[in-house]
Amino acid sequence: MRIGVVTFPGSCDDRDARHAVTVLGAEPVALWHGDADLQGVDAVILPGGFSHGDYLRCGAIARFSPVMGGIREFASHGGPVLGICNGFQVLCEAHLLPGALTRNAGLRFVHRDQHIRVEAATAWTAGIEPGTVLQIPVKHGEGRYVHDDPDALFDAGQVLAVYCDAAGEASETADPNGSIRHIAGVSNAHGNVVGLMPHPEHAVEALLGSTDGARLLGAVLQAAVV
Repeated sequence: MRIGVVTFPGSCDDRDARHAVTVLGAEPVALWHGDADLQGVDAVILPGGFSHGDYLRCGAIARFSPVMGGIREFASHGGPVLGICNGFQVLCEAHLLPGALTRNAGLRFVHRDQHIRVEAATAWTAGIEPGTVLQIPVKHGEGRYVHDDPDALFDAGQVLAVYCDAAGEASETADPNGSIRHIAGVSNAHGNVVGLMPHPEHAVEALLGSTDGARLLGAVLQAAVV
């Protein structure tokens, strides 16, 4: 299985994402932001970082990259796309996902291990029961998710995960950035495009403190086979 990982100027987690794909037994394919050709990959990951220096807004310039045209077409045919952190921001700016990411409520960069509770039973969470609590690190300064009708997202099954404590309780204390309804990740209406603020690629080996990220990325790889 071939999983494309996009590199924008300013990406810093692209190599980590490619390593995670390798750990999970797939073939990572490096995709350059200036090339619309996705090289026939089975799924695409937009990694974390600071695309184009986060000028204007996070992801606001990256959305115009040629690769995004290829990703838009790929997604329109049901291709699986995962945006992690800055990749989530890019997908929202490109209107491939609903809502937007803004400055953290505390106006500080947050870097910590974080618990999230899986909410939706989708192809991107294949094999993970809703209600399952995972520990995956976060590291962001603009991760506060906003949307004008979060209830509609929950009702439509488009909320992938929420921030919570180790017991699975969602609260302001457990929320690292003040996201509306503590939303940590969302999907498009068809469930094939997903954005997640936590970094599953940093939690695929026990040495790093958690392998819960492998469960999410493993589900993504499984979805690519279907």
